[in-house]
Amino acid sequence: MTSSPVCDPEAGSLVLSDLFILVVEDSWDVGTGLKMLLEAWGADVAGPAATTADAMRMISERTPDVALVDINLRDGEQSYCLINHLHDLGVRIVVISGYADVSPAVGKAAVILQKPIREDVLLASIRPVTAE
Repeated sequence: MTSSPVCDPEAGSLVLSDLFILVVEDSWDVGTGLKMLLEAWGADVAGPAATTADAMRMISERTPDVALVDINLRDGEQSYCLINHLHDLGVRIVVISGYADVSPAVGKAAVILQKPIREDVLLASIRPVTAE
């Protein structure tokens, strides 16, 4: 994730205060960074989940408004089945990936973001939910 001079941390504060966001990311650094950033913007955050099983357990406890989902997870696991499940639940899905080819997510994901993610782009990809 990279900072952008366009994104003032104070401007983002509480802008996501009504959202529950699930983070599915197997990289501890990326996952905790996303969680801290989203919480700074006022979101309620579950995760990071490093596997689809962890994510499914979290979803069974509370359905998120938005899910940030990495495609390639721990031990070579891919998250396409999880993305399908979230899509069926009506959850807005933001795919985050270090790879360019995430074609099975096309049509299921509202947005596909390439890592590293700029903060202003991440916020813009989540923000449409606040208008719903």
